[in-house]
Amino acid sequence: MRVCSIVGARPQFIKAAMVSRALAEAGIEEVLIHTGQHYDVNMDRVFFEELGLPAPRVHLGVGSGTHAEQTGLMMIRLEAALRAMRPAPDWVLIYGDTNSTLAGALVAAKLQLPLAHVEAGLRSFNRAMPEEINRVVADHLSQLLFAPTPTAVENLRREGITQGVHLTGDVMEEAVRCYAEVARRRVPLASLTAHAPGTYYVATVHRAENTDDPVRLQGIFEGLGRLALPVILPLHPRTRARLNGGIRVPANVELREPVGYLAMLTLVQHARAVLTDSGGLQKEAVWLGVPCITLRDETEWVETLEGGWNQLVGADPDRIVAAVQRRPEGPSAFCRDQSASQRIAELLQQVDG
Repeated sequence: MRVCSIVGARPQFIKAAMVSRALAEAGIEEVLIHTGQHYDVNMDRVFFEELGLPAPRVHLGVGSGTHAEQTGLMMIRLEAALRAMRPAPDWVLIYGDTNSTLAGALVAAKLQLPLAHVEAGLRSFNRAMPEEINRVVADHLSQLLFAPTPTAVENLRREGITQGVHLTGDVMEEAVRCYAEVARRRVPLASLTAHAPGTYYVATVHRAENTDDPVRLQGIFEGLGRLALPVILPLHPRTRARLNGGIRVPANVELREPVGYLAMLTLVQHARAVLTDSGGLQKEAVWLGVPCITLRDETEWVETLEGGWNQLVGADPDRIVAAVQRRPEGPSAFCRDQSASQRIAELLQQVDG
């Protein structure tokens, strides 16, 4: 059996690292295609090195651009790569909700190649988010849908998708459990900051709804500036570009270059709380027992809200400050399943594409 996995962005490298390992253990040949959506060293190559992800067989080198430019160029180059592949893959495997996901789904469908989607069924119900469009299209084109949570399965059912749906658990939780201790050993906190555990916050801001709206972005930075502790903010390239537009960065916000997966795990494990608009970081914080404040008005990971482990505050400075002061009500029961990648490998073998 041959599986063609399509990745291009930081969260996909993490998921693919776990699934690629399971595919190899199951004796399944994998052809890894990197679209080039993320190409900065700290958001790309370091993840392959840290996670032991096999080097991509094909690198499309797409780079940045508008959603249409990036997705269109991905489709052109991806179609050529898949047409040239001999023998053709039994499955095309896509991850998450990025432009790489959308391009992979559309090209596989046009070439009539069987398509499987890891992290299927997530919904924020906000069609203004590019990621929401990407995940909806990917789900409706897929023959195998690997849902991480019961909520995701129910979302698919509501849209009339019941065939090929499997509740597998979340491969990102596997990665957190696998690499949390590795991170503490290989990238100790003292190598990243002089702040003691529990005396700082970690923040990330990269969603277009925040970075492309100066009012929202200034509101987020105002809220961060009103916090009593330092805020470590590894800066996404998109956000760094927007800061040149006159957004004021408070004195307690420490801007950093993007960090690798292990470094981020270390920072999160020792943080007082995480403030983010990232989907993956919401989950990682909760799994590591760190409260999360989500800088969005909705989340596709509704389970993280239980017990107050995750709070939705949008870009409102007052809500940001109030959320940081609240603490969770008790332990979180979110997921707790570490066999997702193995199930995905087994299902790919069992179902004839």
